[in-house]
Amino acid sequence: MGRRFDHLGDVEAFITVAEKGSMTEGAVALSTTPSVLSRAITRLETRLGAQLMRRTTRRLSLTDEGRAYLEQARAAFSMIDDAERAIQGPTGASLTGQVRISVPTTYGHYRLPAMLDRFTRAYPEVQIELSITNRNVDLVAEGYDLAIRLGPLPDSGLVARKLEDAPLHLVAAPHYLERAGIPRHVNDLAKHQCLPFVMPSTGRCAPWLFRVEGRDIDWTPPGRVRVFDDVLGVVSLAESGLGICQTYDFIVRDRVGQGRLVDVLEHARGRSRPFSLIFAPHRRMSAATRTLIDFLASDG
Repeated sequence: MGRRFDHLGDVEAFITVAEKGSMTEGAVALSTTPSVLSRAITRLETRLGAQLMRRTTRRLSLTDEGRAYLEQARAAFSMIDDAERAIQGPTGASLTGQVRISVPTTYGHYRLPAMLDRFTRAYPEVQIELSITNRNVDLVAEGYDLAIRLGPLPDSGLVARKLEDAPLHLVAAPHYLERAGIPRHVNDLAKHQCLPFVMPSTGRCAPWLFRVEGRDIDWTPPGRVRVFDDVLGVVSLAESGLGICQTYDFIVRDRVGQGRLVDVLEHARGRSRPFSLIFAPHRRMSAATRTLIDFLASDG
C-alpha cells in the first residue's frame, strides 16, 4: 500500500511560493532553490490534474483552482499545527507558527511596534510577517491572515474587531503660525495653507473632522500641496512649516510635547477615526493567528 500523503512537501512548497509571491522568495524561506520549488509545484499540478499557478518571467499568479486549493491546504496545515500544540501543552513558549499581517503606515510605525514587542516576548516562537502599506490587500488572494484597516469597513464579508477610536488633532509648526497667523475658527482655515491627504480608495481629499459646540463638522481642506499614498507625509510637511494638517494624537503627541508642532483649534477637537482588525470568517485560523488577534484587540 502506497503512502497517501508523500506529496506534503510539494504542498508546502506551493503554499510558500503562493504566500511569498515568487519562486526566489519561497526558496529563501525554505532554504532551497527556485528550480526545486518549481519542480515540486509541477509534480503537485500533475497529481491534481489542474494548473495551480500561471508562471511568467516577471510574475506568478494563482488560477481559480490554485486559490481554492491554497485556502484548503493552508487550513489543513493549520489543523496539523493545532494538533501538535494540543500535545505540547498550552504554555506561551510552545505556541509556534507564522502570522502574516498587513497594516497602514500610521499604525505600523506608531502603534503596532509596542504591541508586537509585548506579543513576541510572550510568544517567542511565533513568527510575524508584517507588511506596512496603505494599500488594501486582498487577504485571501495574497495569503494574509489578518489586516488592520482604518475607518468604517464596507460590507465585504470580512469580520472586524475594533482596536480603538483614535482621536484627531489639528497641528502646525510654530514658525508657520508665526508667519501665517493662528486660526481662531474652522472658517479661518480657508485662508491658510492646508495639507490634505488624497485617499487611495476614492482619489478625493480626506475630510477634516471637527466638533464645534456639540456639532460635528466634516470639512474638505483645499491645498496647493496634496499628499498621495503615505498619510504620514502630511505630518512631515507640517513639521517643516508648509502648513496645517490633521492627524492622530498618537502620531503627534511627542512632537507637540517637544514644541516641534503646536495644537491648532483645540476647541474644535472631539472627533476620531476607528482602527479595526479584519480577517476572513471562513478561513480556519492557526492558534498563533487567533492568539495575536485576541492579544491586539485587548491591548489596543
